[in-house]
Amino acid sequence: MIAGGPGAGKTTLLAELHKLGYSTAPEVARQIIQAQVKSGGDALPWADKEAYIRLMLQRSIESYLEHATLPGPIFFDRGILDTLCYARLIGLPDASEIEDACRTYRYASQALLAPPWQEIYATDEERKQDFAEAVRTYENIAEVYAEYGYETVILPKTDPAARAEFVLQTINHAGRNL
Repeated sequence: MIAGGPGAGKTTLLAELHKLGYSTAPEVARQIIQAQVKSGGDALPWADKEAYIRLMLQRSIESYLEHATLPGPIFFDRGILDTLCYARLIGLPDASEIEDACRTYRYASQALLAPPWQEIYATDEERKQDFAEAVRTYENIAEVYAEYGYETVILPKTDPAARAEFVLQTINHAGRNL
């Protein structure tokens, strides 16, 4: 699992890992936003946030199930726990379904967190949060992953190739300690 706030280099890192031959699962939130904008839908973080969260949970579970049977390591660009983070950020009154999913669908015990990185942060059509919100998102993500028993490893702020090497060394080390 590669998690973190927006604009911290997660997708770029996953592209690098994919280039090296590893399986990756794309971020469902960005796919939802793109599809909703294209279709004129309102299940968006700046419109119907609850509909957006329902889609995030549904698609995150689908992605988990789709990739769960593949061999070797699969690197996810965010996951089910990130849906819970977003629900908490917006103050969703009842997140029990998301919490149940977080307990049911477990990723590897180690979560790789991309910390806020102002030097590379940029907004775009799907990412409208300012950097302060990116920092709050990251802090929330770190809390949720720890709360659900994941060991969190902070990714270094370095170029994509070096970050990918760090990830591969980290998971290889974790595999030796199992």
